Amino acid sequence: MKTKLFFILAIVLLCSTVKAQNRPSIPARDRTRLAEAFRLDQAIGDRIWAGWSKVPFAVLLVTPDLEFLMRHPQPSADFTLLGYDRELKCNVFFRKRTFPTHLLATAPFIQGSSYSTIVVGQAENTEAQTSTPWVITLFHEHFHQLQNVQPAYFPDVNALNLAAGDTTGMWMLNYAFPYDKADLEGQFSELGRLLAEAINAHTNTDRRAKLAAYLTARQQFQDSLSPADLKYLSFQFWQEGIARYTEYLVAKFAAEHYRPRQEFRSLKDYVSFQEHANAVRSRIITQIQTQKLSSSKRVVVYPFGAGEGLLLDAVRPSWHDRYFVDKFDLRKYYPDALPHETGSAHLQL
Repeated sequence: MKTKLFFILAIVLLCSTVKAQNRPSIPARDRTRLAEAFRLDQAIGDRIWAGWSKVPFAVLLVTPDLEFLMRHPQPSADFTLLGYDRELKCNVFFRKRTFPTHLLATAPFIQGSSYSTIVVGQAENTEAQTSTPWVITLFHEHFHQLQNVQPAYFPDVNALNLAAGDTTGMWMLNYAFPYDKADLEGQFSELGRLLAEAINAHTNTDRRAKLAAYLTARQQFQDSLSPADLKYLSFQFWQEGIARYTEYLVAKFAAEHYRPRQEFRSLKDYVSFQEHANAVRSRIITQIQTQKLSSSKRVVVYPFGAGEGLLLDAVRPSWHDRYFVDKFDLRKYYPDALPHETGSAHLQL
């Protein structure tokens, strides 16, 4: 009897072990990266953008065979609960892969839910390539989640009347902006040079002069665009450019106010947040001065809008307060008077 009982117990234990071995799991390196992103998010709270802490940091990690959903308020029925992850501090769900492994995008991807979800491949399969840039890039997408939850965001986007019947949102990528127009390319290159000079100004007097030159050139460039093209470019600077600028702010915050866990610092491809913050800012300035409309096309909006965020920090530090009120046009946040009017009370240098 004891032998029979022992045999039954052994079979039960073996089946349990096999079942546990067959359970899917987030790869250890990805789990460490995700845990660091969620921990950094908690440290940031609302210190960069008001209300950010209240936005669900919903992420769908795409691996070669499976997708893992976490921190989503409304998982759809095609997901299976894996269980509570103590390192990630949330329930994790999984399903068979449906998205490309290199994808990095944010939208209401989960069926039946209006919540925006970050769909992201493993670092090695995305443009980020390595751990620290991948973690910071998640905050670019998390900022899009903050944009999307604003009460009138989607109605106001529709009111731009730029979709031309497209209901998928792909018009944001495919809008027929005249990138190849030669006179626009020349003006835009000059605008980038002036923007970089204004950002890098070392004194208030120097910045006033360079800001004046930049804003004058910016107005001339705007006057060369059709109303629809101007709305599109302004929207992209506002949306994607400030998301790139936010990457820099997050990396800078992490460098100055946050200590990553040993598990994250032990990853072979780890670089410090300070090193990455420096790299992000340097890349923004370099791309502003070197990217061409005709070759880079829509990609120019990322560094250019980010550069305007950096300049606004210098000339109108309170501009964050207006970002979600006066939407889709960074021009609205500049001082009300041009800086050559040196007595203007609107300048904050």
